[in-house]
Amino acid sequence: MTTESTVIIGLYNPKNPTNVGAVMRAAGCYDATQVRYNGTRYNRAVKFQTDTKNSRERINLVEMDDLTAEVANDVEIVCVELAVGATALPHFEHPEKAVYVFGPEDGSLPQEVVDKAHHVVYIPTNGCMNLAATVNVVLYDRLAKSLGTIDDHQQITANRDNKNRLTVKSIA
Repeated sequence: MTTESTVIIGLYNPKNPTNVGAVMRAAGCYDATQVRYNGTRYNRAVKFQTDTKNSRERINLVEMDDLTAEVANDVEIVCVELAVGATALPHFEHPEKAVYVFGPEDGSLPQEVVDKAHHVVYIPTNGCMNLAATVNVVLYDRLAKSLGTIDDHQQITANRDNKNRLTVKSIA
């Protein structure tokens, strides 16, 4: 028996509409259930200029003060932050149901948010990545660790751009 996956993205006080648009696109690519945000900066600058796949038509973008509110008891809170004591993403096993909470582009999550988390993970890079890049890496890691057998032909033809007709003849 398989359980229904829940993937909620929480953005703590995002400032950049370009990043939020890119997060919406990532949410669509990786089948996130919902994107939540809080704070005041995003509302002042809202434009979905990089959500070229119109993900907001399939995925709710919800403003709420507490990014972890109104989730079922079996949904685990995963904070993604460069914090001492956090688990490196390559060593992390993603829960089936999770709300991933990401800090702002120019700051960190508050300690009280991190203290509520079931898990705190970080991406081992040299320096920090921007918000949208971080969301993409975490969601890709989740996908890569959960994949079974892939039908490469079906996956590529169903998801490539309509102008892309490339094929690989042979690789030496």
